[in-house]
Amino acid sequence: MSRLVIVSNRVGIPDGSARAGGLEVAIRPALKKRGGVWFGWSGKVTDGDPEAAATVVKDNVSYVTVDLQKDDYEEFYNGFANRVLWPILHYRLDLAEFTRRDLGGYFRVNEFFASNLEAVLRPDDTIWVHDYHLMPLAKALRERGHKNKIGFFIHIPFPPPEILTALPNHERLIPALGNYDLVGFQTVTDANNFSRYLEDEAGLKRLGTDSFAFEDRVVQVGAFPVGVETEPFAKLARRAVDTPFVRDVFTSLSGRAMIIGVDRLDYSKGIPDRMNAFERFLINYPDWHGNVTYLQITPRSRSDIQEYADIARQVGEAVGRINGTFGEASWTPVRYINKAHSRTALAGLYRASRVGLVTPLRDGMNLVAKEYVAAQDPDDPGVLVLSRFAGAARECTAALLVNPYDHEGVAIAIHRAMSMSLEERRQRHAVNYRALMRNDLSQWAERFLDQLERQPVEMPLRAGARR
Repeated sequence: MSRLVIVSNRVGIPDGSARAGGLEVAIRPALKKRGGVWFGWSGKVTDGDPEAAATVVKDNVSYVTVDLQKDDYEEFYNGFANRVLWPILHYRLDLAEFTRRDLGGYFRVNEFFASNLEAVLRPDDTIWVHDYHLMPLAKALRERGHKNKIGFFIHIPFPPPEILTALPNHERLIPALGNYDLVGFQTVTDANNFSRYLEDEAGLKRLGTDSFAFEDRVVQVGAFPVGVETEPFAKLARRAVDTPFVRDVFTSLSGRAMIIGVDRLDYSKGIPDRMNAFERFLINYPDWHGNVTYLQITPRSRSDIQEYADIARQVGEAVGRINGTFGEASWTPVRYINKAHSRTALAGLYRASRVGLVTPLRDGMNLVAKEYVAAQDPDDPGVLVLSRFAGAARECTAALLVNPYDHEGVAIAIHRAMSMSLEERRQRHAVNYRALMRNDLSQWAERFLDQLERQPVEMPLRAGARR
């Protein structure tokens, strides 16, 4: 079995804490099984030349990290990755701020990664690159002569060609993904959008339903929906609901039902629209006044970027307006928290909430939706209200699917969820839970890697030949 080399913008070095990022949880079993390397940015920014790559070895895995210079960080990370790629890939052309300087920094950092990565590569390593920060990395490695199997997985949405072609220099960036052997997406829709781009814009020939001729190689396209650790998370929620923290939260509600939302503070999550929908719910259904509390947990992120500061202001204003209009001395309709909570705490809060409100404007998958379903008591489950524009909507079809832009429609869905009979809640939960088990996280990495390693290294026929 070949050694596995994971490459991502940030590296999840084990530090003994109970909290772990989603990528770390997803790939840890495969790394432990195969042994290998996890390579990426250390998170440190230097004023001078970066030091040599640092290595930490633990449990047969080498965690190799590099620092970034300040200009690289500003142009690659704050610039092109988060001011251009993030909004455009989330269908927000209006928020993209393109500069050629940032584009140059993006490619420069990918070259820097490739130069440092090749020092630890072996010819038979299987390389798995993650997310939009590193789209051209395979091209940089191929140009250095590396012929390893290289896969790529993008964790966020991938829009259709009609949007992608608005990306300046798209013809330089998007076709570079053809240097990977396998390009994976969260949903079939995302995979089809990429395939359309390869065929219609890059002019690549289809070799089959989901493979294309790229120079002398075959690039395959597939959907690999990321899941959660369904049964372990359900077990965690059963324990966590009785912890002192969760008991204190629900004691403070004085018997009121709770709606929960958990999101990073990002414009893609649609939190201002969600607040407006909850406000409409209170206007339309006054019988719920004093009987329900909406808890929104939203850790701040990227606060040095203006768009994120604007979202923080909009959400804060909406919370103040709702609580000022509808609140009473004994009841606060919205509890808005900017503090991150542990996985255990969230599992307990999910299990004890009547409704999970997950309404992003656009999301690659959204694991909060899946965790909410996994956490529920099957005998008395809550109801998931889910944006149809989240990747999770392709699997959690028994959720109440909503258009997050339609505040009236979301308000109606909240009322329906709060009023739903026990029998219907059980039926819907059972359908969604079965979907989670089909795409459980325990199978995700191996499913991708199995397909990557079955890929032919070179074209079985001459380039462009039809089968």
